[in-house]
Amino acid sequence: MKVNENTKVSTDLRTIAGIIAAVAIAVFAYTELTARLVSLETSRELFQADLLKKSEQLPVDQEQLMLLEDLYKSVEKIETRIEDMMHNKVNIEYVQKQMDKALEDIEVLKDKVRANGSHK
Repeated sequence: MKVNENTKVSTDLRTIAGIIAAVAIAVFAYTELTARLVSLETSRELFQADLLKKSEQLPVDQEQLMLLEDLYKSVEKIETRIEDMMHNKVNIEYVQKQMDKALEDIEVLKDKVRANGSHK
């Protein structure tokens, strides 16, 4: 069979409509796929740009970090002071007990002196 410009091809209208529909579906699917890829690439680029922008420290951020660091140091000093005060409380309670005992001993001695009659 020789094919040239005078060769006649015949087909029914249903086959032509099917071919046109298949081509239309293929073109539609290709454009949807391309649009989805472009959308994903754009969102990825925007996400990376936002991430880079947020990772940069502004002077305000640096000042806040310095203030936080100073606050942590202050809190550590206060905690140390409180611990020292707790130890002081124990020592004060011990001295208070010793003083109460000494006062009781002094009263006993006074009573003994009074009993001997040499109180002036």
